[in-house]
Amino acid sequence: MHITSADPSDINEIMPIYAAAKKFMRSYGNTRQWNSAYPTAELILSDIAAGNFYKMTEGGEIAACFTLIIGEDPTYKIIEGGSWSSDLTYGTIHRLASNGKTKGVAAACFDFCRTKMGYLRIDTHEDNLPMQKAILNYGFRPCGIIHIADGTSRLAYDLYHEGTRPECNH
Repeated sequence: MHITSADPSDINEIMPIYAAAKKFMRSYGNTRQWNSAYPTAELILSDIAAGNFYKMTEGGEIAACFTLIIGEDPTYKIIEGGSWSSDLTYGTIHRLASNGKTKGVAAACFDFCRTKMGYLRIDTHEDNLPMQKAILNYGFRPCGIIHIADGTSRLAYDLYHEGTRPECNH
């Protein structure tokens, strides 16, 4: 799998990936995460313009995509029922989605993100059991509950190993 920054011209291939991901989530009982309008093409294009959006290609097509934002995420300032492993600068993984045909997408994303940043954070909906499993299997630690902009809660995780360089590696 090859991971590169996405380009605005990729948007027509990216949006169907989110449709496939939503269909997958619904098939596993996750009916409350990512409503029909989320994520919008405008949000994805904004991530692309900021240099934070990546595409994962396999066999000449976009198989998956995600956002990696280096620096503070406002929704992570307050964490309930636990704490983060560190106060160091971190990278946050958001909106990871795949077309459902390619295996190993989450691990490939996490591997790539670790090359960019030594300390990572991620969150997911309590109903998103497949994502929770992928996060935990990779070695992320459950940290507590955060609330996203609309006030709904998310399970929060981080990945930090003593001795890793937390500063930005790109």
